[in-house]
Amino acid sequence: MDVVQGILIGAGLAFVTVLIIVPIAYATGVNGWVTMYGCGEPSDGIFLRAACGVVFLGPINVPQEAMYWTTKKDGTGQTLSGAHDYILHLPAGQLPPNNAFWSLTMGDAKNHFVPNPINRYSVSDRSGLVPNADGSVDICIQNVDPADHESNWLPAPSGNFILWLRVYLPGQAILDGEYKVPPVIQIN
Repeated sequence: MDVVQGILIGAGLAFVTVLIIVPIAYATGVNGWVTMYGCGEPSDGIFLRAACGVVFLGPINVPQEAMYWTTKKDGTGQTLSGAHDYILHLPAGQLPPNNAFWSLTMGDAKNHFVPNPINRYSVSDRSGLVPNADGSVDICIQNVDPADHESNWLPAPSGNFILWLRVYLPGQAILDGEYKVPPVIQIN
């Protein structure tokens, strides 16, 4: 009986370690976004592989193929909610550097696509985003259609949501950890 209890306690501690402690040890957070460097490398140890699997559900590529960031919070640490309107301001010349493409994807609190009137679940450098006069790009993240910026609108649910930024064939600034994703800014 003591052996069974020991195995169960050990399994429980391993589970807690993988779900809570390991991602904290490997995750890098900047401006409310979380990423992990080194995911998908063949030489990754069991703890880094576990952390990558917990933070980034789904297949993980080597960093040279794709880098991922996720956030549930705006730049001030408040939970993202469709009750508010947000902007992701990408300054001129500071779009995610890549040799393929990037995309910003919306998920509800359970990370499911968000049904919306324009059937848009992500925006990217290939979706016809309209730049500002200075060359910067503002992505409107909100529940209600921003009438004058629909081309840059990523529809949000009425409740809490998650954002994912994926960059494919990332540029050297990303691979070196120099590129910082701008914060999501609440505007109302």
